[in-house]
Amino acid sequence: MNRSVDLDLLLQPRLPSPVQEVRDERFERYGVRLVLKRDDLVHPQLPGNKWRKLAPNLRVALADGVGRIVTFGGAYSNHLRATAAAGRLLGIPTVGVVRGEELAGRPLNASLARCAADGMRLHFVPRSLYRRKAEPEVLAGLLAQAGAQGAYVVPEGGSNAAAVAGCAELGRELRGAADVVAVACGTGGTLAGLAAGLGAGQRAVGVPVLEGGFLAAEIRSLQRAAFEAPPANWELAEGYAWGGYARVPQALEAFAADFEQRHQLPVERVYVAKLLHALTDLTAAGRFPTGTTLAAVVTGHPEPSGPG
Repeated sequence: MNRSVDLDLLLQPRLPSPVQEVRDERFERYGVRLVLKRDDLVHPQLPGNKWRKLAPNLRVALADGVGRIVTFGGAYSNHLRATAAAGRLLGIPTVGVVRGEELAGRPLNASLARCAADGMRLHFVPRSLYRRKAEPEVLAGLLAQAGAQGAYVVPEGGSNAAAVAGCAELGRELRGAADVVAVACGTGGTLAGLAAGLGAGQRAVGVPVLEGGFLAAEIRSLQRAAFEAPPANWELAEGYAWGGYARVPQALEAFAADFEQRHQLPVERVYVAKLLHALTDLTAAGRFPTGTTLAAVVTGHPEPSGPG
């Protein structure tokens, strides 16, 4: 059996994901129509951009007959959890290289415990070494230490050329559905592909969830790798990271809880809450003209315990 051909049959994603209109006076008073692209409903264990970025890599790994997948992430990485779940569902061993050697001697948090329960072997490395993982010699050493030589390597966050090409389908699904499509950004791969898949006249807005201002160059690099010529139909809305990744201050938690109560919808805190808050703020600031249909991509669902 060609396992790469059967990936959709084995994992049964819900595609295209539904588009849901949300009536919210914080947008309507400015003449902006808000819709949610419910990518959180694509798959219960590989929601949203995790499916869209992992699936192309899984197809390559399966087609090449690779017997193990290795990837990278922090202690609360959505990507690590999704990779571990995919490995369990497909019967492929997985290895997670985790940032922070000091974590090796501590009890696993809920996120890493889920990875381990799904069969992922965790290898903890010093943060200084982790930062250099893109260097070929450092990567080779990390793979050797983790016992993952010859494994298929998926980068941190899942963002590579194959993943970006997979995320272009998200943009194609939204053609004609919105004027502006917004998504929260970690490594930038989802925005890079989304923008490339949009139709004429549409534009994409990315909301970085990490501080630093480094993301624009990363996105352009990913687009060059996937499509040669980066499209110019996207921008970043900086200033909504709330102190950095996995940080959910009380004000952001209150906003997310209020949104949930208003619309009876679950709001993932690390990415989606920051996205929705940013769009509320940008709309009030007049960033979107009257008559705009604004689509917010819901990339994941809340975890039952701990940030993700």
